[in-house]
Amino acid sequence: MANECDAWIGGAWVGGDDRIEVLNPATGERIGSVPNLGAEVVSAVYGAAQRGATVWRQTSPLKRMEVMLAAAALLRERAEQLARTIVSENGKTLAEARGEVAKSAEFLEYYAAMGRDPQGYLLADGRVRTQTRAIYEPIGVVLAITPWNDALLTPCRKLAPALTSGNAVVLKPASDTPLIALELARALVDAGMPPTVLQVVTGRGGTIVDSLLAHDLVAGVSFTGSTEVGLQIQRTLAGRNVRVQTEMGGKNASVVLADADLDLAADTIVAAAFGGAGQRCTATSRVLVDRPVRAEFLERLRSRVEALVVGNGITDGTQVGALIHARHRDAVLAVIERAKSDGAEAIVGGRAPGGDLAGGCFVLPTVLTGVAEESPAWRDEIFGPVIAVRECDGLEDALRQVNASSYGLAAGVFTRSLDSAERFIAAADTGQVAVNLPTSGWDIHHPFGGFKLSGSGYKEQGVEALSFYRRVKTAAVRAA
Repeated sequence: MANECDAWIGGAWVGGDDRIEVLNPATGERIGSVPNLGAEVVSAVYGAAQRGATVWRQTSPLKRMEVMLAAAALLRERAEQLARTIVSENGKTLAEARGEVAKSAEFLEYYAAMGRDPQGYLLADGRVRTQTRAIYEPIGVVLAITPWNDALLTPCRKLAPALTSGNAVVLKPASDTPLIALELARALVDAGMPPTVLQVVTGRGGTIVDSLLAHDLVAGVSFTGSTEVGLQIQRTLAGRNVRVQTEMGGKNASVVLADADLDLAADTIVAAAFGGAGQRCTATSRVLVDRPVRAEFLERLRSRVEALVVGNGITDGTQVGALIHARHRDAVLAVIERAKSDGAEAIVGGRAPGGDLAGGCFVLPTVLTGVAEESPAWRDEIFGPVIAVRECDGLEDALRQVNASSYGLAAGVFTRSLDSAERFIAAADTGQVAVNLPTSGWDIHHPFGGFKLSGSGYKEQGVEALSFYRRVKTAAVRAA
């Protein structure tokens, strides 16, 4: 049954005759629609958000905590329905979707608990009978622009610290996966959040996003998505007193040194590369193998990737689901074909599946070897189930190749040497570094964000995230 949803603006569900159809990428089936809103709603959106910001700022941090905890409980209560919504509009597996719902609830719970934390601190003051303190305040109205790959988790990762800090949020979810964002709004409102604290605006990128960015009530913009769009948002906001947080692309490398546990490395890299069909900013997409163990490691890698089960995410046993839409599938296949034409070999996969899956947006898990260092398959983000493999000659050569990238999100090394591990941690030019662990899978309390073209200076997750969503006021009082 199709899920025909409306946007949430000003404490009401707002529809429209112009609709965006939401399709199941595994089957092509129409599963629902949302309004394709444009610039005409922006004034109403920010007017409501401003009212919501005033109310929420004046709400006790303990009351904010109660609302967020109640919303987390509703996500858990509705977990199966929410997970199935995620699968139907995104294509990931049901197991992955269930994990996403659980982690989204954890974000709300983690930041809700910060309602009990200090709301500022005292400062020494040398003046007579004077007490000085620093006070944390919300910045106001935050615009959150979120992607389709983690369409519930990413909004929760942004909303939770924004809400605990006392801000109102305007959420613009990706047009391919808007249904789950509206279910998040429903849970927050059902939990008792004042209805104008959150606006969820649906509409196709371009016009609506430009209009949302242009409004003078925007105090901060938090964006997760492609580097191209993130840089454009930075350019659009340049010269304005608006905070900008951009979590962008990655081309994450894992290094397998000669002393590594090759079974551990193969198992870990396969999970990190092909979870979510490779559509994760932290997915492993480059692998550097020390020359002495190249053949042995590739055989382990090949056998594991060949065994992965590709299919509709709702089907039991599926390990790799569909890509988000046909255009993206075709773009991933084009990168593979370009690499092969330049001399690379697909030792596994390298094509779309046939049979019952031929009509869906699938690409078989792919391992490319013999990839040139200047190849787009090695240098550019593919965002699909593809890993490119190159050789390295020891740690220093591996680090050179890891860092020879415009991206700097995550990197990993597999080694039994503590010295090699510490040298890698110190020299890898990435925001996240893993040793004998996947490049993906960072927890909610771990500061998260990349260097170079992978992100801006503000971190997400953990206590570090709060610095984006609040400002500090210093107050000094002398007793009369």
